[in-house]
Amino acid sequence: MNQEIMEVSVATAHEKIKNGAILLDIRELEEIEMLAFDVENQIVIPVSELSLRHSELPTDKEIIVGCHSGNRSLSMTRFLMNQNFNNVFNMKGGIRDWMEQGLPVRWEE
Repeated sequence: MNQEIMEVSVATAHEKIKNGAILLDIRELEEIEMLAFDVENQIVIPVSELSLRHSELPTDKEIIVGCHSGNRSLSMTRFLMNQNFNNVFNMKGGIRDWMEQGLPVRWEE
């Protein structure tokens, strides 16, 4: 199965999430504690647990996979596609670009 991975910009990802898509944050919990996406439709499954927990994800919604810069999410998007998730997108640039675009985040002070 060699499907092309669909990628979206952070701005497109934000629009999709506002319209019902799920943001899947695959960063490790220590990373998320320091800086997190501030959106409602969000599921956190660290990359280290995704192979065991991907069945927790809805199959009837678009899923936007996000990480710090877009590298880990790219490989996890491919993984989910191989698990028969058809509506999954890699968020290019991750939370780094998300923050640069002024999109909502929260962090520990």
